[in-house]
Amino acid sequence: MLVELTALHWIYVVFIALIIGFMVMRRDTTIVCIAGIFLIGLIATGSLSHAISSIFNSFAYAITELLSTILVISIIVAMSHTLTTTGINDVMISPFRKLIRNPALAYWTIGILMMVISWFFWPSPAVALLGAVLLPVAIRAGLPALGVAMAMNLFGHGIALSGDFVIQAAPKLTSDAAGIPIQDVIDASIPLVFIMGIVTTIAAFYFLRRDMKRGILKADTSIISASEAETIQPGLLSLSQKRFFAIIVPLLFAADVAAMTILDLTGGDATALIGGTSILILLLISLTSFKNEGLEKTTNYLIEGFQFGFKVFGPVIPIAAFFYLGDAGFTKIIGEYLPKASQGIVNDLGLALANIVPLSKAVGAVTLTAVGAITGLDGSGFSGISLAGSVAALFAVAIGKGAATLTALGQIAAIWVGGGTLVPWALIPAAAICNVDPFELARRNLVPVLIGLVVTTIAAMFLI
Repeated sequence: MLVELTALHWIYVVFIALIIGFMVMRRDTTIVCIAGIFLIGLIATGSLSHAISSIFNSFAYAITELLSTILVISIIVAMSHTLTTTGINDVMISPFRKLIRNPALAYWTIGILMMVISWFFWPSPAVALLGAVLLPVAIRAGLPALGVAMAMNLFGHGIALSGDFVIQAAPKLTSDAAGIPIQDVIDASIPLVFIMGIVTTIAAFYFLRRDMKRGILKADTSIISASEAETIQPGLLSLSQKRFFAIIVPLLFAADVAAMTILDLTGGDATALIGGTSILILLLISLTSFKNEGLEKTTNYLIEGFQFGFKVFGPVIPIAAFFYLGDAGFTKIIGEYLPKASQGIVNDLGLALANIVPLSKAVGAVTLTAVGAITGLDGSGFSGISLAGSVAALFAVAIGKGAATLTALGQIAAIWVGGGTLVPWALIPAAAICNVDPFELARRNLVPVLIGLVVTTIAAMFLI
C-alpha cells in the first residue's frame, strides 16, 4: 500500500529528530515541542490564529489524557506523607528488620521491599518510607550505604517504575503514543521487565560483593539517614493504633490487587481503585491522628501531593502534547486536516518506511532501546517515553508486528536510564537518603544496567 507523505509528515519527522538531539545534549525540549505543534498547526490549517490555538488545545488534550495519572500519583504521595509523619511506615517495615542479618540479606530484602512498595506508592515516596527505617539496620549488617542506595534504585526506580503495573503511569503514556491498548503494553512488558531486573540486580550485587571483599567498599556506621529531616511527630498515634494501620494499609492495597484480578480492572479503572483507596487511607489516618486539625491537615497533605505530581509531570505535558499529534490526537487538537487516506502521521510514516526499507526484528529492537535510552538522558524517565511509543508504532507498522513488545522495550530503556538509575540528577532522592554521592551511585549502576539492557534487547528480538 502506497502512502502519500505530505509536509506535515516531514515536519513531524524533523521535530522528532530535533527532540532526540536536544535530549542527547541534555537540553530541555519544551520549546522544541511547542514550536513543532505550532508549525504543524500552521501548515495544516494555513491560519496563524488556529496554529496558536493549537498550542493551548494540545496542552489541554495532553492534560486531559494524563489527568487521572497525575491525580493518583499526587494522592499517593500525600498519603505516604501521613504514613511517614505518624510513624506508621516505621511499624509497617519493622518486621523485616529481623531478616537483615548480613550484607546479602540486606541488599535483597531492601530491594524486594522497595520494588513492592514502589508498585503502590511510586519510588520517590517509597525511598522515604523505606530508607529512613532500614538504612541504619543494613549498615549494621555490613552493607555499605552505597549498596543500600543501589538496591533502592535498581529495584524501585528500575524494576518497579519501568513496569509500573499497578499505577500504570508509564504504560499509559507509551500506549497512547503507540496507539495500542494499555493492557497490551503491560502484558508485553512483564517478561522484559523481569529479565532486565534479574540480570541487572544480580550483576550489581556481584560487583558490589567483589569490591566489598577487596576492601574498596565498607559499611560506615556513622552515616545517619538524611530522610530523618522529616521526623515523626510524637504522640499522634498510640502504638496499638500504629500497628492497626500498619496491618490495614497493606491489606487494603492487597484487596485492590485481588479486585483488579477478579473484576479484570485495567487502565483507568485500576488507577481509580488505587486512587480512591489512597484517599480513604489518607482521610482515616489524618482524622485519627490530628483530631480537630484533621480536616486542615488533610488539605495540606493533598496540596503537597499535587505540588509533587505537577512538578513531576510538568515537563511531560508539552512533549506528550506533541506526540499525541502523531495519532488520533491530531483531529481532536487541530481538526480534519490530514489527507483522506491517512491513517495518522505515525502509521503513514511506518507504512512508507516499510515500502522503502524492509526492517528486521533485530533492527527494531536495537533502535527502540537506543531511542528509549536517549529519551531518558533528561533525567525524568517519563518526559520522553511518548517518543518511544511513537517510534515503536512506526517500526511495528514497518515490520508488520511487535508494537506492544517494541513499545515496552522503549519504555523500559527510557525509565532505567532516566528514571533514577543512571542519570546523576535523577538519583538525588536515594543518594540523599543514604548520604552518598549521586555521581558515584550512577557510576556503580552503569555497567549492571548496560548488561541488563543488552540482554533484554536480545530477549525482545525473540518476543517480537
